Amino acid sequence: MKTSFYLWFSLSKNTYHRYHNLILPSKNGTTQIDHLLVSVYGLFIIETKNKKGCIFGSEHQENWTQSIYGNKYTFQNPLKQTFRQQAVLSEFLNIDTSKIQPVIYFVGDSVFATPLPQNVINYDVGKYIKTYQNVILSPENVNQIDLVLKNHITNSTLSTRDHLNSLRHRHTSTTVCPNCGSKLIERTSKKGVNASTKFLGCQNYPKCIFTKDF
Repeated sequence: MKTSFYLWFSLSKNTYHRYHNLILPSKNGTTQIDHLLVSVYGLFIIETKNKKGCIFGSEHQENWTQSIYGNKYTFQNPLKQTFRQQAVLSEFLNIDTSKIQPVIYFVGDSVFATPLPQNVINYDVGKYIKTYQNVILSPENVNQIDLVLKNHITNSTLSTRDHLNSLRHRHTSTTVCPNCGSKLIERTSKKGVNASTKFLGCQNYPKCIFTKDF
């Protein structure tokens, strides 16, 4: 709700079409997007994290860490989440992924304890969005995307429960990567203490580094 208010307050509705809690179908389940902006400057996926304390992580880590009140908690690297969201949205709208910008927005009172990519922010999200000033979509493109999304919202029967069931199914699969939807293939570790150990890895490596034990 806080992010929705910031977007409403800081961005013109005439320039940015706003969607919230958008659930989209994909070839391997569903994906849920917290906030989506559509404009001539591109599409912006905003993944919101309400976390306080110190945040530790890096672009390619599978999990990040939250340190608060002397305790540490791990959570999924949100960049991995938006990687899948970007791919599903690109396929759903038939638009190139280069026109879709993922943004990770921490709304809690957090401090980044390690260097993070510039699209991971904990300040005014509207101000960050407005740094993108290159026109990459025509008004006609924006109107067409807006129409497709509104029709989907009106006619879709997908619910949060459907999405949670889809998550459980994806993360128990031994054939499909839960992050990006590519195939999981058998690989063998070449280095370290697990050398010669077989595991399942995403076929889309190195873009996607998901792995899973047999």
